[in-house]
Amino acid sequence: MSADQMSVGELLAATVPMARTLNLEFLETTPEKAVVTLPDQGEYHNHVGGPHAGAMFTLGETASGAIVLAAFGDQLARAVPLAVSAEIGYRKLAMGAVTATATLGRPATDVVAELDAGQRPEFPVSIEIRRGDGAVTGEMTVVWTLRPNG
Repeated sequence: MSADQMSVGELLAATVPMARTLNLEFLETTPEKAVVTLPDQGEYHNHVGGPHAGAMFTLGETASGAIVLAAFGDQLARAVPLAVSAEIGYRKLAMGAVTATATLGRPATDVVAELDAGQRPEFPVSIEIRRGDGAVTGEMTVVWTLRPNG
């Protein structure tokens, strides 16, 4: 399967070793929403038996990258997406599998318009991390940029 034929989830799993290492599962990857799950795996637990904070951070950052690729994949010939900054808040104890849902903080058309104008746009991606009972265990924001090539 070529990169042109791969889904965003397949592409990330094939090219991002940490996504493979954590066995992340890509449930939905569209320009409107990305949903990624971290299965419950003992080797990635913390001292209280839930997913390690670093694994949850990686889950959220990966979900943010998935929506960025889904929303701006058609811009890759002229710009590379890069994470600029990230912030996470751990809200409740996470136990078992956790799922991250990412959404764009700005309309993709506005971001592309800035790129068209010769700018290097920045835009936030908001992520909620939930455990199986639906409780929000973490909230994260990753600021991304599209760095023009050349």
